[in-house]
Amino acid sequence: MAGANDKTRFLREGLFAKYVVSLVGLVVFVLAVNGAMETWISYRATKTSLTDGLEDKAQAAARRIEQSVSELERQISWVTRASQDTLEKRRADYAQLLHQVSVVNQLFQLNGEGREVLRVSRQSTTTGSNADLSRDMRFTDTVARGVSYAPAWFSDQTPLMSISVAHSGFNAGVTVAEIDLSFLSDFLSDAQVGKAAFAYVVDPRGRVLATSSKGPDVGKDLSKLPQVAAAIAPGRAPDTSGTDFNGHSVLTAASTVPKLGWSVMFEQPTTQALTPIRDQLVRIALLIGMGLMVAILAGTLLARRMIIPITALRDGAHKLGEGDFSHRIDVHTSDELEDLASQFNSMAGQIQETYSNLETKVEERTRDLAQSINELKVLEEVGRAVASSLDLNAVLPTIAARAIEITHADAVLIYGYDAETRRFNLVESNGIDKSAEGAHVTIEEGQNILSDAAASCEPIAMADLDQAAEQPLRDVAIDAGFHSVLVVPLVDQQGTLGSLVVLRRASGEFAGSIIGLMRTFANQAVLAMRNARLFTEVDHKGRELAAAHETVQQQAAKLQEQTEQLRNWNRSLEERVEKQLGEIGRIKRLERFLAPQVAQLIASSDGHDALLDSHRREVTVVFCDLRGFTSFTEATEPEEAMNVLREYHATLGELIHRYEGTLDRFAGDGVMILFNAPIQFADHTQRAVKMAVEMRDAIGKLTEKWKNRGHSLGFGLGVAMGYATLGQIGFEQRLEYAAIGSVTNLASRLCDEAKAGQIVVSRRVYGMVEPWVEARALDDLQLKGFNHPVLAMEILGWREEVENVVDASAARRRM
Repeated sequence: MAGANDKTRFLREGLFAKYVVSLVGLVVFVLAVNGAMETWISYRATKTSLTDGLEDKAQAAARRIEQSVSELERQISWVTRASQDTLEKRRADYAQLLHQVSVVNQLFQLNGEGREVLRVSRQSTTTGSNADLSRDMRFTDTVARGVSYAPAWFSDQTPLMSISVAHSGFNAGVTVAEIDLSFLSDFLSDAQVGKAAFAYVVDPRGRVLATSSKGPDVGKDLSKLPQVAAAIAPGRAPDTSGTDFNGHSVLTAASTVPKLGWSVMFEQPTTQALTPIRDQLVRIALLIGMGLMVAILAGTLLARRMIIPITALRDGAHKLGEGDFSHRIDVHTSDELEDLASQFNSMAGQIQETYSNLETKVEERTRDLAQSINELKVLEEVGRAVASSLDLNAVLPTIAARAIEITHADAVLIYGYDAETRRFNLVESNGIDKSAEGAHVTIEEGQNILSDAAASCEPIAMADLDQAAEQPLRDVAIDAGFHSVLVVPLVDQQGTLGSLVVLRRASGEFAGSIIGLMRTFANQAVLAMRNARLFTEVDHKGRELAAAHETVQQQAAKLQEQTEQLRNWNRSLEERVEKQLGEIGRIKRLERFLAPQVAQLIASSDGHDALLDSHRREVTVVFCDLRGFTSFTEATEPEEAMNVLREYHATLGELIHRYEGTLDRFAGDGVMILFNAPIQFADHTQRAVKMAVEMRDAIGKLTEKWKNRGHSLGFGLGVAMGYATLGQIGFEQRLEYAAIGSVTNLASRLCDEAKAGQIVVSRRVYGMVEPWVEARALDDLQLKGFNHPVLAMEILGWREEVENVVDASAARRRM
């Protein structure tokens, strides 16, 4: 019963089901992918072919419509001949045209002023109505272009339009023809459109002007349909799919009649267009069904052929799992299953052989485990010895004795390395008398096995000392009866501490486990030696700290004495700080009316208070302002005026500070600067003129910038030199340093006379700076407040090369 259940589960969940499902899935997948690709390619090809055919028909219909309208235009232009100069002749031509062209409903003539003089239809003739159509686009556009087409309109569901043609000659008038557009449906007959498709013509607003038998009603607004919206939208590519007037999906193509702005739409229902695709999908479904049946049948046959050998493999594996290693699996399928059975049989044989040798191997592993436990005990004992004492004389003998015990060697030597003398000194030995003299007690650093091991930081083993090169340790070892040696360096990150040497009387290689164990012993020896050295250093530092403590106590006494001196210095410093605070308060008072650097200079000089008292002195005064500023403020917003003043004052302030002038005052755009007061300069006039030249150039760049912003402003300067009374004026809360005298008035009047970009100076100023400047004479100036004409000069520029020569001469004179 259990076997039947296993077989049922094997068929349902095992390889049988997997093979059948995989084969069926693969066949279905391949057929489905192939069918999908073919369907997609056929769909694209069919859609492209249908769309191209619809587009060709739409373009052909659009051309025929455009040719028909052009023919109507030609026939209408025939009745606009200049030879028909009377109403009767014109009426006769209109009647003949109505008789010959059935689509023309009526014609009417407008004179050169746009008034109707004649209207002829098939039912009646009207003359002299004098209706004013001068503003009608049929008249205005025709006069401008010669021919015009009015937008279509509807009368009782009949589409109409008008074609207007201008008469030849100046101001000769216009003939307007009303056209019945029902003839457009002739271009959309079933013979031309096709049985499965339908067509229609829409105007620029999306209204139907003509339609085929299956198309929408004439006059219907289709502007909401996506394909129609794309067709009538300027610059937009037409859609190839959309929705018809009944809400069904269609394939569509559009062509435009450029002269009229109409769009010819050809459409075919998608369901009819894609009928071949549906047929192809049915064929693919049938093919997939047949493939599914074949795949299920083939998968079932293949899977059944695998049940017997797989069942045999499963039973054989079960017996091997129960411990029956003598059982062999018998499978003859000449494929991978037979190879697998052979591998199972081979594995069973190997397991049987391995099991027979398992007891021997267990005994060997037990001996190895006992050896490992012994080694761990030895290492534990060495670790306790290292941790319990800092005395090398107690630790190193334990390490040497346990090393002999665990390696079964005949002797162990431990060397310490002295970095100052560059020697290896024997500090402990076991198996060789430590007190015995010989070359092995002290070994110089150089060409020997101890130095080589320390340099490489790796153990060095010699299986036969008789074949090794001559060196001190070799000769001593051979004389003592030893024939193999293992040297393990005692090194750490701080350097070399020595070497651990293991000697054996027998020749032969040292086992890898022995070398690894000696590495561990070497690490323990390094730890013990490093701890001993650290203890020695700590003890030495303790003695040094005791001596330093005594020195600190002596220094503390001196520090107390110095502290008393510092108290005295602090009292003196407080007095000086109080005095400095008084000086700072006085500087703050000076800064109410002087630049900070001038206030500092006055405060740091002897007799500074006298500089602020009223006194008389020769000064140079510079006065400047903006031309046209008053009208500028009246026509400009206050915020923009403030921005201009900020740029103006910032530029002037930088130059005033550079040339160490004293800003007397400024009012709006007017600025007055003093030189030689309160600080005296031997070259105060030169400073003033040179500063004025740089101000003119700097503000000139600003005026160009302002001009780009729409502000027309100029800049003028006046410079005068003379004696003035200087001192402080004002009241306690607001003090100013000011100059009183005619020289300030003269500078102001010269500034008023200066034009935009001019620097006007008095003749006295010019005499002081003549070697450094380029100037030209001005006419004598009649200035307000001055009884006599004033001689003035205009400064054109500053000569830098002359300034350099004069400065060099002055420097040589000072030397």
